[in-house]
Amino acid sequence: MEKKKPLILLSNDDGVSAKGINELIRGLREVGDIIVMAPDGPRSGASGAITSEHPVRFCKVHEEEGLMIYKCNGTPVDCIKLALHAIVPRRPDVVIGGINHGDNSAVNVHYSGTMGVVIEGCLKGIPSIGYSLCNHFADADFSPLLPYVRRITEEVIENGLPVGVCLNVNFPNTSVYKGVRICRQTNGTWDKEWKCCQHPRGGEYYWLTGEFVNFESDAEDTDHWALKHGYVAITPTQIDVTAYGVMNELKSWDLNV
Repeated sequence: MEKKKPLILLSNDDGVSAKGINELIRGLREVGDIIVMAPDGPRSGASGAITSEHPVRFCKVHEEEGLMIYKCNGTPVDCIKLALHAIVPRRPDVVIGGINHGDNSAVNVHYSGTMGVVIEGCLKGIPSIGYSLCNHFADADFSPLLPYVRRITEEVIENGLPVGVCLNVNFPNTSVYKGVRICRQTNGTWDKEWKCCQHPRGGEYYWLTGEFVNFESDAEDTDHWALKHGYVAITPTQIDVTAYGVMNELKSWDLNV
């Protein structure tokens, strides 16, 4: 009996027509059968948002041997939930978000719709990976990433990941990489996040912008350092956000009333 090919479930937050997800499809076509359920338009910054106040719909946009592509009017997380509920014929071997047009290192992981995809897959107990390129342009060159994307994906399919752990993989915007580094998340924050503008009809409005402030720019074990110095940054990311080190201190507080 012929062994089934791995089943790969893809989504993103840039939309089904984005170059990043279509390059991801191209890079993984030989790895396994692919099902895509992606938003019908951009959903950047959607994080783990779900839709609860209006109906969610999807439709097929393309089908060929080993590849089915659907678009959905919901969020990236909606896409994964709906695909698992209504589309996939069996449990996927891996859930993948990306390839994102933009950096999802450091605290960006908390805002990212791409990583929302990955975390949802992880919550369902499926090995999950997010891929991002530090280039926001629609026509970004993804070709240097594809051999790495394939290799990392194959390793995850073969070896799995610990329960509750997913991978956040970021690529610097260079044509050649110095190598791969396993990193921790950089400690930093966003500052000056809004630009105030005057509306021509009166009043003010705001555009989201900002500058990232790195609190540890010299820390060589972080994802930001790796990206700045030309390395692929892989950050193991866990869904259990309990601060275990603080539990005993909190237990010592007198909290009864």
